[in-house]
Amino acid sequence: MTEAVVLGTQGFSWNLAADWQQLTGPPFMRTALIAGGVAAVVCGAVGYFVVLRGVTFAADALTHVGFAGASGAVLLGLSPVAGLLTLTTCSAAGIGALEQRLRGRDVVIGMVLVGALGLGMLCLRLSSGYSNQTYALLFGDILALSARDLAVLGIAGGVAVVGMLVMFRPLLFASIDDDIAVSRGVRTRAVAIGFMLVLAVAAAAATQVIGALLAVALIVAPAASARRLTNRPALAIALGMGLGLLVTWTGIAMAYWIPLPVSFFITALAAVTYGTTRVAMRRSALT
Repeated sequence: MTEAVVLGTQGFSWNLAADWQQLTGPPFMRTALIAGGVAAVVCGAVGYFVVLRGVTFAADALTHVGFAGASGAVLLGLSPVAGLLTLTTCSAAGIGALEQRLRGRDVVIGMVLVGALGLGMLCLRLSSGYSNQTYALLFGDILALSARDLAVLGIAGGVAVVGMLVMFRPLLFASIDDDIAVSRGVRTRAVAIGFMLVLAVAAAAATQVIGALLAVALIVAPAASARRLTNRPALAIALGMGLGLLVTWTGIAMAYWIPLPVSFFITALAAVTYGTTRVAMRRSALT
């Protein structure tokens, strides 16, 4: 099954009850909606701090590292999700420990990014399922997720949300003013490592939905839109989750009836949401 196939057999009828029943009828669509929801919630929570701390490029690098881990797992005959999570979390721990040194080091992070992408392509080339696995890992194939993949994603997402709740206050303090946080006894390096580990889970979740090359859109765009709507951290995180759910579920639904990839709809909707929010808030500031 590919995402570029028209999946809706009866067409969109504007009868919302009937359309919802048709959309959620196939088991793979229910799996996709649940997986997309998990990814949107995790990315919405983590994305706020990605934007606040200015580590968007590092988040993008993690998605490419995850691609290398997933492709390596495919080569070894293991679960791509397991490989994705394993290498991403290991890399996140290192990035978290060196976050202060890596800030502004775009060249270093960029080399890690392209190196991971090249390694991932090599592993896929050496494996048997080159074309299908390449598409799924680079651009996502949420409609092909198995129940086992969903279970792994759900457990990892739950751990990430709990982690965010536990370190919310010190993470917010360290993100706003790192020096003052240190003077107040906050272990900023431990907080940075913990946050990067949670970001690794978010990157893995987003990669499962829209692929390694596009995953940063789901992490950053809803959160950046929410930050423009409010300065209150808790409300911004809640809005980021809500916007992430909106663009993800809408994108999946649109791909069910329109013969275009899910990844295209989700990234396009995320970009439109951010652009609309930016223009609206700028006009509001001028009036």
